[in-house]
Amino acid sequence: MSATPSTAVPSFRSRIGSDARSGYYAAPRRYRLHLALSCPHCLRIAVTHGLLGLGDTLPVTLLPAVPDAPGGGHRALRPLYEASSHQHPGPAVAPVLSDGWTGRIVSTHAPDILRDLTRWFGGTGPDLHPRGAEEAIEGVTRLCEQGITATAQRAGQSGGDPAARDTALATLLRALDMLEWRLAAQEHVLGGELTLADVHVWVTLVQLDTVHRYHLDAAAVHRITGHPRLWAYARRLAAHPAFGSRLDLDGIARRHHAHCRGSEAAGAAVQIVDWAAYARREASEPAWQPR
Repeated sequence: MSATPSTAVPSFRSRIGSDARSGYYAAPRRYRLHLALSCPHCLRIAVTHGLLGLGDTLPVTLLPAVPDAPGGGHRALRPLYEASSHQHPGPAVAPVLSDGWTGRIVSTHAPDILRDLTRWFGGTGPDLHPRGAEEAIEGVTRLCEQGITATAQRAGQSGGDPAARDTALATLLRALDMLEWRLAAQEHVLGGELTLADVHVWVTLVQLDTVHRYHLDAAAVHRITGHPRLWAYARRLAAHPAFGSRLDLDGIARRHHAHCRGSEAAGAAVQIVDWAAYARREASEPAWQPR
């Protein structure tokens, strides 16, 4: 089955604060993001970074699509991990938010990084985490993680209980039905404006089509395609530069094949979205060049 390396507990979970007393406070070019765009957690952060217009405030270092160190880590991140935790026992994984002033890691926990980007960095983009929408965003995030990603993995497990796979597929389709219903009357998942909920949904749909589909049968994939508003929404967001320009389809495929332990099924032949029409080109924006 498809999988990405997992870390049971994030190694570093410091937060950005509002002033100097917090230790880590927002300052232009103080911090750096280290991201592998093939990783869904990193892709969410990259899209959010683009939507907020943080290219001049928060530099980004792009990492190889497939982790190149034992245990699923990145060799380039090892010095940061060692500086932050002497003889760090685990893999040096992405995403990482590092502090250039101290040479240490602030956080490796993607949800905290996303919240801090939207709250403390003065970008030029939309308010992706509006006050009062916290519970709604968390609800959509859980729907993506538990109702779509986890169930797609269970539905695509080979050699397991057919009844369990059917139950997982039914749960997955119900989650997609909920999103389809939401988009029947509004432009975005929580209403008329983009929020972090849309970032979570879009990356989840990318993973569903470019990773999990390969382990589902054709009938299941055809049922998944039966949500026209949802997939039209996915295409519309992909046409936005902050979304489509961060897509690394080759990297996603290579990461998938490097870690996949399952067999390919007939659903691999049923593409849902032509993501290549929107994927990032070689001429990426200057803020995405390693500095």
